[in-house]
Amino acid sequence: MLTKFFCLISIITTAFFLLLSRGAAEPNENIVVAYSGISGFQGPLWAFSELKLFPKYNLNPEIVLIAGGTQSMQALLSSYTHFALASATPPISVGLQGGNVAIIGAALNKFPFSLVTQKGIDHPSKLAGKRIGIVNFGGSNELAVVLALKEWGIPRQAVTLIRSGDTASRLIALANRGLDATLLSMPYTLEAQKLGLNILAHLGDMQAAFPMTVVAVNRGFLQKKRAVVKQFMAGYSEAIYRLMQSKDTGTHIYKKYLKQQDAKSLDATYDDIAGKFSFPPRLNRQGLRNAVELVSKDGIGDFNAGQFVDETVIDELEREGFFESIKRK
Repeated sequence: MLTKFFCLISIITTAFFLLLSRGAAEPNENIVVAYSGISGFQGPLWAFSELKLFPKYNLNPEIVLIAGGTQSMQALLSSYTHFALASATPPISVGLQGGNVAIIGAALNKFPFSLVTQKGIDHPSKLAGKRIGIVNFGGSNELAVVLALKEWGIPRQAVTLIRSGDTASRLIALANRGLDATLLSMPYTLEAQKLGLNILAHLGDMQAAFPMTVVAVNRGFLQKKRAVVKQFMAGYSEAIYRLMQSKDTGTHIYKKYLKQQDAKSLDATYDDIAGKFSFPPRLNRQGLRNAVELVSKDGIGDFNAGQFVDETVIDELEREGFFESIKRK
């Protein structure tokens, strides 16, 4: 009789803990997130971390820096990483080769550059015959210049594009009059102004679109771990919105991650980039076309966006009212 009693107690206790476990929060999912560089347009990822949104969305991230689109895509395809934050060109290159990668959203659909010139070049028409420094050919730097010239009605052949290295090298060349113009982003534009150089245009304020920061995943991971992808995109979206809405939050984050102490530089960096983020983080279709044209060597004609993009997770979040709920908080 006593044995039966203890057996009954054991069964009841086990059932009790099973019920508790069903009601408890699921353990955080381990994920690896790769990003491509230290710049203001990585703000949403840093906000994701600093605002403690990863645990809120049941995620336990390892955040790794992988500088280089090819390496970033290799890591994604090999399942070493689960999410890649980069420009659209690497996943598009993979897509054109039949690779199993999809862009599932975009935080920034604008160029984060300013065209900085010698002081005497105070109008786009004065760029004719001038030397413009870019990082390299076939990248977003070159495309940004080409699209800006097109918007201004200036033929591409009217200027000379020169491969001029990294940002610091191009600023030095511009200061020493080795270049007439180049593209710079914050905080280098502030340094350029201190040197007496002219900010001819902020390309982010122009019509030209380009997906500078997208979220890419392995399609197999999206299929097998769709709930995890949805958690990530929900948290990333909230990070974008909260970063856009709070300058104090933004400058605090940029101070830490850009290792910048100057208050004016931090304010200027935030003001330059925050309003350009996309919420909800959808990919601009004209920007996608610009990126595909940049990468494709054979021309694209009428291309199928589905070859490169899968925004069904964002669609699902929108149908559920998630983005509106973030705005109401």
